Amino acid sequence: MLHRIMKTLAAVVLLPLPVIAETATSFTLDNGMDVVVIEDHRAPVVVQMVWYRVGAADEPAGKSGIAHFLEHLLFRGTENLAPGEFSETVAANGGSDNAFTSWDYTAYHQRIATDRLDLMMQMEADRMRNLKITEADMLVERDVVLEERNQRTDSDPSALFGEQRNAAQYLNHPYGIPVIGWRHEVGALGAQDALDFYQKYYAPNNAILIVAGDVNPDEVLAMAQKHYGPLAPTEGLSARVRPQEPPQLSERRLTLEDPRIGQSYVLRSYLAPERDAGDQKAAAALTMLAELLGGSPTTSYMAKRLQFDEQIAVYTSAWYNGMSYDDTTFGMVVVPVPGVSLDDAEVAMDRVLAEFIANGIDAEHFARIKMQSRAAQIYADDDVAALARRYGQALTTGLTLDDVEAWPELLQAVTAEEVIEAAQQVLDRNRAVTGRLIKSEATQ
Repeated sequence: MLHRIMKTLAAVVLLPLPVIAETATSFTLDNGMDVVVIEDHRAPVVVQMVWYRVGAADEPAGKSGIAHFLEHLLFRGTENLAPGEFSETVAANGGSDNAFTSWDYTAYHQRIATDRLDLMMQMEADRMRNLKITEADMLVERDVVLEERNQRTDSDPSALFGEQRNAAQYLNHPYGIPVIGWRHEVGALGAQDALDFYQKYYAPNNAILIVAGDVNPDEVLAMAQKHYGPLAPTEGLSARVRPQEPPQLSERRLTLEDPRIGQSYVLRSYLAPERDAGDQKAAAALTMLAELLGGSPTTSYMAKRLQFDEQIAVYTSAWYNGMSYDDTTFGMVVVPVPGVSLDDAEVAMDRVLAEFIANGIDAEHFARIKMQSRAAQIYADDDVAALARRYGQALTTGLTLDDVEAWPELLQAVTAEEVIEAAQQVLDRNRAVTGRLIKSEATQ
């Protein structure tokens, strides 16, 4: 079916495309754990993901990086599994596993043959409540995290630039704190810090089990009740309440110079609303705005004007991701050609944004963007891991199953007028951070 649809897309791009509709079934166990099952019977493969409604933005003050640190520690063993045995068992059964942490969630996942799902649930349920952390394990993993920070952040000027911009963007909200944590705070984390965080948040009533692939919902529910059902919830676990941003009254600007970068550039990000449960229209308009302005390196508005018409930039882009528990950002970047200053590049960027709002949206370009969005949805539905991740991100950032299923059609329903209105509301320099990453001369 998928191949026939995509062949049709290639041949007749003006026809509306059907989206492959996955079948999602949801349950809630007696201990409060949510279960979502997404059926896809094309291959005897299943993805299990356990998502916790906790991330870096939920950490205690002064303990930055603890959510990510704990993610590492969950592979160090339990009362029933030796360090490393979890992943070794997954690999021995022909599967793969990993985990990731964001500001809003922490997730653990395995991809395995369907007949091994029961074993995966058994092990994942075990480490939800039976983690065993020794002082030696803690020291090893803390050093691993610090080395990860060395390699991915401290040695990467663009990563350091991003850290500084986030800190400027969010004066009060914890989104301004890096997921990996500030080095001096990570180095002070101890085993008890991790255990306290674990015992509070790693609980069935703070978790979402998502199973996608060649499965039957009733069978998944029976397995979930068998393995996760007996786990005790955390009593008194309240809804997430985080410090919020005060009104931003003026633009914030910063410059970082580093000889290691290849090309200087100017980047601006604006505070923007996230996708809210039952109210995603503004986010849908911003999603389309990002695609129209800078979604394509060749056909987007900024690319055509700054890269091809005026030839003052070698690269332009715009982006927006509304999958966030609290306010997110809308961003754009311009990398000027050699000989064009960052001052001139920034002036040109602002001029092009003003032109876009004043001139309106080309109807043919907008229709093409919507068609590309529809096609991207079809491609995404062809990957059970991507399906599971889509639902997990949504549910841990406050959205519902109905919101996930309504999103593709909301994108198709966005009007040009709504996109321009969103641009006028969000693209306000007084709610922006403008940063410059400059290639400096190396010092001896």
